[in-house]
Amino acid sequence: MIQVDVHDSEPPFEQVRRQVAAQAADGTLAAGHRLPTVRALAEELGLAANTVAKAYKALEADGVIETHGRKGTFVAAPGLGDADATAAAREYAAGQRRRGLSREEALRLVEQEWSR
Repeated sequence: MIQVDVHDSEPPFEQVRRQVAAQAADGTLAAGHRLPTVRALAEELGLAANTVAKAYKALEADGVIETHGRKGTFVAAPGLGDADATAAAREYAAGQRRRGLSREEALRLVEQEWSR
């Protein structure tokens, strides 16, 4: 399901976050799918529990997953998070056009921030 490359420049928590988000978006992880516990996934991937917890926290903030206490952590139903992302992208693009930036310049800024 998830693979972490410790030699990659991308931090392990971001690799986990990105892969879970991508699998939820493409349907590999269906809405309602129960994810492993933080501790279980950390053990499976050879990571610290705090690393996986950080990824889960970011995924929950993005609306990709939902935590239901002792019941577990589940892939959220698609919907609001996708609309929020689309609205934010639309707003960003419009703002950069108003500032006179080209598409390439605006994308360069996103890529620069993404790699931080």
